[in-house]
Amino acid sequence: MGTHRVGILTGGGDAPGLNAVLRAFVKRAVGQLRWDVIGIEDSFNGLLERPFRVVDMTLKSCSGLLARGGTVLGTTNRGDPFSFGPDKRDRTAEIVDAMADLDLEGLVVIGGDGTQKIGLRMMRERGVKVVGVPKTIDNDLSATDTTFGFHSAVSVATEALDRLHTTAESHDRVMLLEVMGRDAGHIALHAGLAGGADCIVIPEIPYDVDRICRKIDKRRGVGRMFTLIVVAEGATPRQGAADAGVEHGAKGRILPGGASMALARALAERREVDVRVTVLGHLQRGGSPIPYDRILATRLGVGAVDLVDQERWGEITVLRDGHVIGVPIEDAVRVYRRVDPAGEMVRTARAVGIEFGG
Repeated sequence: MGTHRVGILTGGGDAPGLNAVLRAFVKRAVGQLRWDVIGIEDSFNGLLERPFRVVDMTLKSCSGLLARGGTVLGTTNRGDPFSFGPDKRDRTAEIVDAMADLDLEGLVVIGGDGTQKIGLRMMRERGVKVVGVPKTIDNDLSATDTTFGFHSAVSVATEALDRLHTTAESHDRVMLLEVMGRDAGHIALHAGLAGGADCIVIPEIPYDVDRICRKIDKRRGVGRMFTLIVVAEGATPRQGAADAGVEHGAKGRILPGGASMALARALAERREVDVRVTVLGHLQRGGSPIPYDRILATRLGVGAVDLVDQERWGEITVLRDGHVIGVPIEDAVRVYRRVDPAGEMVRTARAVGIEFGG
């Protein structure tokens, strides 16, 4: 085991468990191996300013982080150094210079698909040594069995469904709960199963509004006057253009509430029902991680130390068949994991009567 001096950063959207990764990495690397670990603020952006926005990561600075949500280093999903700012300028040479000034051997990059692709390009095109840690509440990275933050998000969505169940039943309403999932419906699918949803609409299965209506009719026919529907934010109807009904903001970003409001309007046009929409939005990202995510984040953080110590640069630490291992970052970002419409999870949901609309 050698002595290392590395930078560590968090990129993309925040997720419950980010601080637990930082804590585990520092406790192992600094507390036991006596390395120097430098925290970089706001993803790669902290290296693009003078003076640099960096902090020494110590055991004291990581006290109390295990249960704390968010990230103490800050994060951004608008910090691509290859295409930075309004003028889309390539500022990667500044990253290289900053690392030399700080005497950093390499970077530990905690982030999702986009952040890992940036790290991979930095390594290939600029020669920066990188180790990755996967992060996304959408659970859409194929290289790992699951990502930290996902189960915390599912827990929040499931509790919301439990709460909506009682008010929907009291008022005979059709309640729509919109959850995150622009391209992949894992949160909607898992929360829908756990929370006893009657319908789940996800991007992978474009829905037929009439099928949802028939589900509402069937429930009313047996005296169940309310219906719970979970909507992934990227869900779209079968008819029309691929993004029909989903509202987009600047730069094509999906606006929260677009998918659920589109479905709510379609239902209200076809049936005399009282429809209500709840959009969870960033509630799914905030707050303390559940125990599973704290443990997974800790394991991945320690795994990242092992990769650096073994100088396995260009690899990302993942959970595979219950074990934390390292795989090439390129393999981790090559295939995007979406819900399999013919997979066991969807078949299970259909088997207990959940309607997907397609």
